[in-house]
Formats: sequence, C-alpha cells, structure tokens
Amino acid sequence: MTRTQKIILFFLGLGVLCLCLLVAGVAYQLWKKPLGPSLQLPTSTYAPFATFPPTWTPFAEQSPATNQPPAGTPVPITETPTPVSALCGGPDQMNILAIGSDQRGDLYNYGLGDVIRLVHVDFVKPQVMIMSLPRDLYVEIPGISDHYGITHGKLNQSYLYGNPGFGYYDGADIGPGLMARTLNHNFGAQPDNYIAVNMQTFIKIVNAVDGISVDLPITIDGRAADQAGRSDLIFYAGSHNLNGKQALQLARLRPYGVFDRAKAQNEVLCGLYNKLTAPSVVGDIPGIISSFEDNVQTDLSPAQLSQLSCLGTQLKGSDIRLLNWDEGIFNGTRVDDPIIGYTFIWDVDFNLMRNYVAAFERGEWLGDASTAPAAPVDYPNKSFCD
Repeated sequence: MTRTQKIILFFLGLGVLCLCLLVAGVAYQLWKKPLGPSLQLPTSTYAPFATFPPTWTPFAEQSPATNQPPAGTPVPITETPTPVSALCGGPDQMNILAIGSDQRGDLYNYGLGDVIRLVHVDFVKPQVMIMSLPRDLYVEIPGISDHYGITHGKLNQSYLYGNPGFGYYDGADIGPGLMARTLNHNFGAQPDNYIAVNMQTFIKIVNAVDGISVDLPITIDGRAADQAGRSDLIFYAGSHNLNGKQALQLARLRPYGVFDRAKAQNEVLCGLYNKLTAPSVVGDIPGIISSFEDNVQTDLSPAQLSQLSCLGTQLKGSDIRLLNWDEGIFNGTRVDDPIIGYTFIWDVDFNLMRNYVAAFERGEWLGDASTAPAAPVDYPNKSFCD
C-alpha cells in the first residue's frame, strides 16, 4: 500500500468515525427527548400547615413514669447514613400524573380525565406509592377564564378543557398540562411528568401483554334491574383472567360508588404491573412502548421509560403501596355549574388534601396524628400489589 493510499484510508476512517459519533449523538438526544411537551407548572409557594417528619429523632432518656420520651432537646445524630445510589440510572424520586381518559377513539381531542392518579416513584428505597384523586372534586381551573367565563369545574373537566378539541387552553402540554396546573393550583401538587391513556389504547396495551389476572376480594355487580343477562357487567369475587375489553369494563364499573371503583381500578393496575414484570413479557417492553408511542400523551422520554421499566423488575409486590382516602372526609353535595348544570361534587377540606399531597410527593404518608386528624388509609383488603 502506498503512502498516498494510507493517507486516504486514514481520512476515510476518520470520516466514518465522525459520522458514527454524530449518529450516536443524535440517537442519544432522541433517547433523552421527551415524547411530548413538558409540563409548564409554576413553582409552588405553598407552605403546609402540618409537618411530616422524615424520621423520628431519638431522645436522651425515657421517662420512668410513662416510658415515653420527655420534652427536651433531641440527641444529635452523629452517624452519617451511607449514601445509596438510585437504581436503574434514575433520579432519586419522580412524581408522575397518570390519567385515564374516557375518550373512545385513538385521538386525544376531547375526553374527561376520569381516572386520576399521582404516582410517587422512589429509585433509592425502592418503592412506588399510588394515590387516587376523586374526579368529582369541584376545583378552580386556572388559565381559561376568557372562554365562556369558565373558572371552576370538576377535576376531570380540567383535562377535557385542556385538550385541543375546544381550544380553551393555550399551553403546549394540553389536557395533562391543564389538569396538572389545576392540581397544582388547588392542592399544591408538583408532578414532574405525566402520562395519559384513552380507553382504546388501554385495551390495546392489555391485549399486547396477553391479558392480565386480578383477584377480587368482593363481587362487583354493575347490572341494572333490567340487565340480568349482562354477564359482562358482573365480576365475582376471586381470580379472573381478563382481556383488554374486560379489564376496561371492570375499571369503569361503580355499583358501590367511586371509592370502591378506585379500589377495583387498583386491582387492574396491579394486574397490569404483574404482567409487565413477568419474565415472559419484560423483554418485550421496549417494543410495546415503541408501538404505543403515538397513542399516549406523555412527556416521559424513552430513557425515563426504560428506567421505570428497569425499576419495575426490581420491585416486590409489597414495594407498591396503594393509597385510598378515608371516605369520611368527603361530603357529597351539588353545585350549579355554568357549563354542565346542577351536578354532584365532593366537598372536602382542601387544606387537608394539600398537606397530604405535599407529604405524598416527598415519599411520606402518615404523619403526626396530632397535626393530621384525618388521614388517608390503605384499602383494607389489598394495600399492596402482592
């Protein structure tokens, strides 16, 4: 090989290397790029009334009379805890707004946000906490008052008004963004990301993993008096293998009220989690994600979805905690809404909910009973995805 040929080959090799680096850089940027517009939330300035200490501080001595810590100065903690790295390359914590839309088609132009969950993901512990929010909370919806004078509505309406069908909201983060802003405005919520799935896509996802299994503690009978023959509306207590349409039907039934429906939805979520983390399915998750990329609303990136998928395979059922509100703090009433008329809503102490949302997003839950008299409780029949 002549000297000239060697020089030509050197520069050709250098060009190929540069091209490979360029392609790798573009691929990396696409890997990190959110699949949808990011949330546009203002920074929360809310200071909660109650305190939820992250740890109990040890005291110097115990009172002989009561065997309780006396009032006094806490003993300084001298031991520095060993830092623990986040698993799967994720952040320490992530808060996600998850929405189930009642839109029946593949598009997201309309649809109410009927299933609303805040999801707290801890990559260090590891742990996932899921909190349901009633769709019939009557809230102030910010940013759309110039459209027919809309200032308030049900929480699920904020998602509808944010999506492009009505053109009420100018934010690029559309329906999930307006719901996130509404949760932030009323309850101080600060989700980092969002994901919304409509009914048709939910059916396709469940079918893509060959269905799910659920174990119901009670029979759920959604049949009306004239529907005795509708076997699709009754799910008996016990184990069921459900396809996508059946899983959606179970998640939508509410014969015993919205709070019991939320518990049934948790069973469906656990069933989907168990299937997605099964050895026979987990290897197909990247392909499943890719196939539904254009059928969900999310600002998660492929990298973040991969981190969540990785974490899911390392969790035990007891690491996923399902939190449900004490129904006693909600009072059913009605309001005359200018858009939908005289309608049912839940009346609740918003400050109490703010305190618990703030604690939830820190990865805490039950606090000091003296400062939090009414605490959300776990579903007694199933608190975890076991």
